[in-house]
Formats: sequence, C-alpha cells, structure tokens
Amino acid sequence: MNNFSYVLAASVADALQQVVAAPESRLIAGGTNLVDRLKVFLDQPSLLIDISRLAINQIETTPEGGLRVGALVTNTALANHPDVRRNYPLLSRAILSGASQQIRNVATVGGNILQHTRCPYYYDTAFPCNKRHLGSGCPAAIGVNRMHAILGASDQCVAVHPSDMCVALAALDAIVEVEGAQGQRQIPFTEFHRLPGNEPQQDTVLAPGELITAVILPPLAFAQSGVYLKLRDRTSYSFALISVAAALDLKGEEIQAARLALGGVAHKPWRSLETEAFLQGKPANATTFEQAGELALREAQPLTHNAFKVNMAKRSIKRALTIAAQGGGVA
Repeated sequence: MNNFSYVLAASVADALQQVVAAPESRLIAGGTNLVDRLKVFLDQPSLLIDISRLAINQIETTPEGGLRVGALVTNTALANHPDVRRNYPLLSRAILSGASQQIRNVATVGGNILQHTRCPYYYDTAFPCNKRHLGSGCPAAIGVNRMHAILGASDQCVAVHPSDMCVALAALDAIVEVEGAQGQRQIPFTEFHRLPGNEPQQDTVLAPGELITAVILPPLAFAQSGVYLKLRDRTSYSFALISVAAALDLKGEEIQAARLALGGVAHKPWRSLETEAFLQGKPANATTFEQAGELALREAQPLTHNAFKVNMAKRSIKRALTIAAQGGGVA
C-alpha cells in the first residue's frame, strides 16, 4: 500500500471540491472494497477523502410513497428497515444474502453500487487485464472463467458485477441520485452500470467528480411478492453463480406486470425487459415460466467453463417466478 494523505470531508460540497482539486484521490466511507483494492495496488491514490460523516445516511419516505435511501446508509440498516422488509422484501433478502454481518454493518449503499468486479485476473496484477490497462488483453476469456459472464460481454472483458443488492435495485426501478460540479441529476438504475464494450475500464456512467448521494425506490405495490434467489458454491460469504430478483403483479391467474433481473451473468445487473414484456398477459404457470427462462437466456454466449450457467439461470428464473406467483417468500 502506497503512502497517501487523508482528509475528513465536512459536507457534500466540500467532498466534491476535494475530488476536483485532486483527480487522483478516492472517496472512502465503509471501505470494504476500497481497502482490499489498496492492499493489492489496484488503487494508488494520493489522497483519501473520508465521507463517512456526511449527512446522507437517512432513510426517508418520499411524497409518492417510496423511499429515499441516503448513500451512507449501511447495508444492515437498509436490510432491516421496517419499510424495506414490508414493501421491498426482495431487496432485504438480497442484501442479507451477501457478505458477512460484520461487512454489512459498515458497507454503505453507495459503496455497494460502486464496487468493482471480483474477477481474479483483475485483482492479480501479475496478469494483464483490460480493466486495468486497456489493450493488454482479457485472460479470463480463455482462462478459468467459471464465474464469468454469459450475457452482454465483449472480447475486451467477461467480468461480472458482484453485487446482490444491485440486482434487486435493478428489478425495483430504483433511481440513483448523484451530485457534481454541474449540479444534481438522477439516473435510472438500469442505465447506471455499463456493459464492457470497448471501454471495460468504465463500470458506470458516473462522471468524474460526481458523488452518489441517494437511491430512490419508487412505490411498487406488487414488490411485496418479490423474491431473491441466489445460487452459489456455498451457503454463505460467496458470490452468486446465478441470482434472480423477481416480482409479479397478478389478477387471478393472469400476469399484469413483472419485474425480472439477474446477477452473476453480466458486467452489470441484468434487467430482462424483453422477458417482462413477454410475461404480461400470460397465465402464471410452469409453461409460461419455462418460456420466460428460455427468452431471458436466448442470447447467452457461455465461455469454456461456464456453460452450466445457462440452464442454471433458466431453472432459477422458473423457480423465482413460481414463488413470486405464490405471493413471494423465502426462495
């Protein structure tokens, strides 16, 4: 770990001024991802700007009936908030399925959204990596790629986004509120993260000098049927091979609306809008849910070691939608 300076930001405006003045700086709150990156020299900032004391750590009800979640709310606080448990249960379950209790106690919502891939080739600087040095190559594409992408990848990068929380937020139509030198703007969650394309080093559409201040959860009545299903190598402290966030709005046996997002399959949380449109007006039965899985994975391009993910994802979609049709609950 290299030497660096440290400053405690007094306000959002102060933090933004510090970032603009020191482009090689990094913001730190819980530090659960950044500290790991510092240890292996992925980040070598000249300055750490501590934003952990900023007044963006509250959960508030919006006038529309949704929730505004401050960027510094901890994962534990969000997962256990009564309004989240009651109205957005799939978000609570997604958070509780990730990391350990100790990490969730300090990890923040903003930090979770901005965490980097856990691709081992990216973390091991002995290997080339286009995310670290554009043009150096992607060894995962031809190497050990069991955990890697089957959707939306490019020949530049096959890494996957590691977050559980973000898959749920994608399914819930969340909005990311950011602030920068040009003022405040809101970004739909499904547009916040990027696919790798020819610029795999860019994970998000966040502009230089911008700071996440909040995440807005719009009211979604049928989110109470929400399901978060996570398949992994072991039952705790493991990243998803496949995860599914799903919710259904039913009128009798007919699907009025659906939400479906996948994790462990792409460089970003994968919202399957085409599948949602297909489900609308269909009967909530096994045949429909099998067809939904086929459609969601229609464009999958598995790698040498992860072809199993395709059928695993199809089966997981069917299971998650089946549970959602039954009113939700533990998957």
